[in-house]
Amino acid sequence: MTTTEESPARPALTPLRQARERFLTGRPLPDGVPDELVAAWRRARFFGVRHDLTEPSEPLLPARSALLTAARPVLERLAPALASGQSSLVLTDERLRVLWSAGSGPGDEKCHDLSEQEVGHNSAALALRTRRRAEVHGPEHFLDLWQDVSAVSVPVLAPENGQVLGTVTVACGLCTGCTPHPGAALAEATATAVEAELLARSRTTERVLLDAFQRAAARPGAAVVALDGKNRLLSDAAAGMLSPGAVAVLERTAAANGSERDATGASEADDSGEPAGTSETYVPSEPYDPSEPYDSAPHRSGSVAYDLELPDGTGTARVTPVRHEGAVIGVVAVVEPPTGEAARPHARQPRVALAGRSVPWRHTTAKAAELARSREPLLLTGERGTGKTALARELLTARGDLDPLVVDAAEGPVDEPTIWATALASDRALLLRHAERLAQADVAALNSLLDERPDAPLLLTYTPGTPPGPCLQRLLDTLAARSVALPALRERPDDIRELLPELAPGPVPGRPPLTWTLDALRALERHPWPGNITELAHLVRALAEHRQVAGPVRRAELPDPVREGPATRQLSPMELAERTAILESLRRHGGNKARAAAALGIARATLYRKLRGYSL
Repeated sequence: MTTTEESPARPALTPLRQARERFLTGRPLPDGVPDELVAAWRRARFFGVRHDLTEPSEPLLPARSALLTAARPVLERLAPALASGQSSLVLTDERLRVLWSAGSGPGDEKCHDLSEQEVGHNSAALALRTRRRAEVHGPEHFLDLWQDVSAVSVPVLAPENGQVLGTVTVACGLCTGCTPHPGAALAEATATAVEAELLARSRTTERVLLDAFQRAAARPGAAVVALDGKNRLLSDAAAGMLSPGAVAVLERTAAANGSERDATGASEADDSGEPAGTSETYVPSEPYDPSEPYDSAPHRSGSVAYDLELPDGTGTARVTPVRHEGAVIGVVAVVEPPTGEAARPHARQPRVALAGRSVPWRHTTAKAAELARSREPLLLTGERGTGKTALARELLTARGDLDPLVVDAAEGPVDEPTIWATALASDRALLLRHAERLAQADVAALNSLLDERPDAPLLLTYTPGTPPGPCLQRLLDTLAARSVALPALRERPDDIRELLPELAPGPVPGRPPLTWTLDALRALERHPWPGNITELAHLVRALAEHRQVAGPVRRAELPDPVREGPATRQLSPMELAERTAILESLRRHGGNKARAAAALGIARATLYRKLRGYSL
């Protein structure tokens, strides 16, 4: 939830009433009417909203709303307190359709849709657009029936990605000169409670999906995938067997299960778990309840699981919806190879240099492998830490160059270039790292060497930075046709889950291998990783060596910048310093916001506002 600490100053209501009347009758507006308000009135006119609307249309409501399901316990606790007052509490979804309302506020009993297209300017529409607490009073509304209404709305944000899921509105009789709106605290508290409930439910469903995956993968060698449209878990056997196309089909299947549930309005007790919206055929089979061992499920009746043929000759997946509290939250797929065939690894190498299935990484490695076959010069470029040297070594090994001469220009002055020529003359491959650090004389010698032998078995790694000098630019131009640019890790976040086990240290007796919670994985995938794979490797090694607790790595164990995620906007130096101080105070006080605020010398409400402003 994002809010403001105080409402902005607004013009007196009586002049606004006169301005609104002049607007509705097509007369020129007086000075002093806020431009934002005039624009809102104009949008209402553009949408064809009648200011004297008496029978607003009823929207087609979703038969089942995840937001309403999470919010209902919170709202029902508040409903009795509203019954005797003159205020109303309203919950809308992201399309501003009213999902729930209670109380006896004026003017809202007939409205079932608060979008500007239906009712013009109002606080809910403003809060949805600005993602902040918004107030609209009396004549600021477009509708006649709200001229004596003051309303405040607060957006409800998804805990995992900050997406606006809906709004909470408190409406009451017109209150002039009140700043903030008397219902602002109630709206803020309600939205915060709903977001907390959404977060608790999200963590619970992720835990259920993880448990289902672990049960299914308990059988040695089982190729198991668990997906819920947002998260993806693969066993080692599945990672080695599935092609990118097969994974994409399973991703669409998981998303279709969720889409079918929402579109048809299945109730929480509905057991029709058949997927919709996929082009693949399926055969109904047996259901699966994550609370029981996976192997026992096929002996039950009820037929909600199904078989799905996967592309690329991968085989058949037994797809089983996973339920929690009667609702389908994801799927578990057990993959079997084609009949009579053993499971075939699909282009996965257990090495850091080649770990990853994202489209940018597969394209890069395929192009590099194709160019490296000819043993002609090859240039690998990319940001620091993207794995240029590791990929170069893999390419050399793949084509049989097992003893290359390795020269690192970053370690100081290079050896006499005649050594390079001697090695190349004997057909020994040369791996030259950090070409950007070469002295001008060495670059000139390398250019001369390539002039004499343009087919030399040379691999160079280059990290762009300062503009290259003329000699280095000539070298780069010479190799431009045989160069490959490695993507940054932030451009292939889907590969992080495959990189983690490859970056972890080898097994140590008495110390279990690192595993990760879904929440921690999501944080790792959102981090921009300016140091790329090198930075990720340092984090993994530090956790492996210094962790004092057992079980999967939780988000709370990650470093602050990774755990908290990137800021949603560019922060000023002052804001960065303030954000750092807040994070440090929260860390020192174990996440207790009241104690952290006291230590910082600010009010708890101010701390909450700053946390939301920095997306913490």
